[in-house]
Amino acid sequence: MQTINFKRVIETTLDEAIARATQALAAEGFGVLTRIDMHAKIKEKTGETIVPTVILGACHPQLALTAYRECSDVASLLPCNAVVREIAPGKISLEFVKPTAMLAILGDPKLQAMAAEADKKIERAISSV
Repeated sequence: MQTINFKRVIETTLDEAIARATQALAAEGFGVLTRIDMHAKIKEKTGETIVPTVILGACHPQLALTAYRECSDVASLLPCNAVVREIAPGKISLEFVKPTAMLAILGDPKLQAMAAEADKKIERAISSV
């Protein structure tokens, strides 16, 4: 089974992990376009409680543009999500999407090559958090 993300567990607070993840992504050319506090939305919409989980929608503008020009269907797969989840007090799981896994469904070899470049950037980012 193919994994869809890079994962890493760190010891810090949720807020600190979000800040560090945002900085690490920026260092690789990704900007955070969206932030979804999933736990808050789930609580608001269903009344149910889940562990604190934040989804950061990250985008590398040049890679996104190049991929979009190759195949406009790629827009449905953007942005790249970076999940920051509190799995225990002071223990945070980072889960950054693998672009190669996401773009594999389009079956375009050129897109896969671009996604491999993005994978390297995202893997470096998660490693540096």
